[in-house]
Amino acid sequence: MTRAAGVRAACDGHVVVPGQGGAPEARCALWWRDTPPHEGHRVGVLGRLEATDATLEALLHEACRALAEQGCTLALGPMDGDTWHTYRLVTDPGDTPPFALEPRNPPTWPALFRRAGFAPIAPAFSAATTDLRPEARVHRAVERFARAGVRIRELRPERFEQEVRHIHEVATAAFRDNLLFSPLALEDCLALYEPLRALVDPRLALIAERDGPVGFLFMVPDLEQARRGDSIDTVVLKTVAIHPDRRVAGLGTCLIGLGHERAAAAGHGRVIHALMPEGGPSTRVSAKTALPIRRYALFARSLEPVR
Repeated sequence: MTRAAGVRAACDGHVVVPGQGGAPEARCALWWRDTPPHEGHRVGVLGRLEATDATLEALLHEACRALAEQGCTLALGPMDGDTWHTYRLVTDPGDTPPFALEPRNPPTWPALFRRAGFAPIAPAFSAATTDLRPEARVHRAVERFARAGVRIRELRPERFEQEVRHIHEVATAAFRDNLLFSPLALEDCLALYEPLRALVDPRLALIAERDGPVGFLFMVPDLEQARRGDSIDTVVLKTVAIHPDRRVAGLGTCLIGLGHERAAAAGHGRVIHALMPEGGPSTRVSAKTALPIRRYALFARSLEPVR
C-alpha cells in the first residue's frame, strides 16, 4: 500500500491499494486540513472512492490509518472534501432509477462500510411529487412578500456569474449552522456551478431579493432520463435556501410552490426534492405533497490515535 500527498487537486493526500491478480487498484482522496468540525473531533474526510467490492474494505482501513497518522480522531465518508460537493452513500435505493446530481454507489457498499467499522450518520432522503397544481396560498404569500419589499424573479442566464454570487451569499448564511458545514470560497462556488450553466432554464431557477439577495431556488431537468432514452418529464429541485433574516420567514415554502407551478408550466409532470437532511426545514414542506423515493447516509468511524 502506498500513500502520497497532493496528487489530486484540492485534497491533502490520497491512498492507493494495489490490485491483486490483475485486478485494478483502489484509491481515494483524503482531507485532514480545514475539515468541518463535528462533536469536538479532529475530522478526517475520505472521498472520490474508486474501488470494487473486493478492494473497498481494505481501502477504507488504509484510509483510516492514514488519517489517524495525521492526528484525526474521526473519519467521515464518502465526502469529496466538504458538503458542498458530492457526499453520502445511497443506503436504500428504492425502486426508481437514479436521477441527475445524486450520489451513486454499488448497493453492497453500505454493508462494506459497516464491516470496516463505520456507522451511518446524517441520514437524508429524496422525495418526488406529481402534485404541481397552482396554490392560492402561495400566490397570497408572493403578494405579502411583495408588500414587504421582497421581489421574486427568474435567474438571468446572461449574468450567470453574478447570479451565482447571489446564490453563494444566501447559501453561506442559510447553511452556516448545518451539520458539518464549512465555508466555501466564492471562486470555488463559481467553479461548482459552472457545469450547470448550460442546464439553466430561467423558469426553473428563482432569486428572491430584498435590499440584496435573501433566497433562491435552483432546479434542473433530470438529464438521466434522456441518457436512458426517455423523454424528460422530471425536474430535480437541487437547492432551496433562505437567508435566516426573520423578515423572510416562510419564503422557502413560497419558492417551492412557485417552483412546482413553473415546472408544470414548462411541460414537466414530476419534481424531485433532492437530498434533504432528515428533520430539516425543507422536509416539512416536502411532506405535504412528496413521497420518499431514496435514502442516503454519511458514514463515520472513530480513529485510535497513532503514538
